[in-house]
Amino acid sequence: MIPYGDYHMHTPLCGHAIGQPDEYAQQAIKLGFKEIGFSDHAPMVHKSMPGVTMSFDELPQYNAMIEDVRKRYASQISIKIALEADFLPGYEGKTKAMINSYPYDYIIGSVHFIDDWAFDDPACREYWKKYDVNDVYRKYYGLLQQSAKTGFYQIIGHCDLPKKFGARPTVDLTDEVKATAQVFKDTGVTIEINTAGLRKPIAEMYPSRESLKIYCEAGVPLTFGSDAHDPLHVGNDFDKAVALAKSVGYNEYLIFKDRQIEKRIKL
Repeated sequence: MIPYGDYHMHTPLCGHAIGQPDEYAQQAIKLGFKEIGFSDHAPMVHKSMPGVTMSFDELPQYNAMIEDVRKRYASQISIKIALEADFLPGYEGKTKAMINSYPYDYIIGSVHFIDDWAFDDPACREYWKKYDVNDVYRKYYGLLQQSAKTGFYQIIGHCDLPKKFGARPTVDLTDEVKATAQVFKDTGVTIEINTAGLRKPIAEMYPSRESLKIYCEAGVPLTFGSDAHDPLHVGNDFDKAVALAKSVGYNEYLIFKDRQIEKRIKL
């Protein structure tokens, strides 16, 4: 089986994705999805980052582009309009203003920066040599907790992203993951199983099975995303994602509309 929807996909406006929204929609229809959500990289609120995110000037174009494809494919598939917006401490006001500037169906909160280091950027990969891997993970989980507490986000994206290039903690950070799971539960956010990790050097979905089990046991809800940057990525490995979810105890996942839970769907 495949889930009802794929909630994490991008457009060329972010500068590192290919294919037009039509192509993503057509691929989703071909695969049998009932719903998809475009959640392209929102403008960075601390500095312009062309090639990484869209600009503020492009945000209205993005909204209009997804509205257009949503209308044209309305008889074949439901299309939600969303953003993947970075959490950056100290910029909460700008982030809130941006995500409230349009009636998005959900917002995915992501942490891509430790201080000013984009730790998952291949161009910045050499900086891993300068950091203690355990400190990176501790800071990362702290930022995830802060992001959930803002109330800005319905979904927390790829919630063990530092492993992307293969960097693993050398100490047991189970307590940090449990503390993060408790914050997620308390703040009502959802996590995604993000299958893009299988396409990265780590060759593992986000989050790991061990972490996902902790989130499940804490009662943190679930959704699914391919993190597609190419139409051919839509729905990639969702059969494996469903199997993973079931294996740790999940029996349902969520669908969103107007930043509220619209449906709870059984696995």
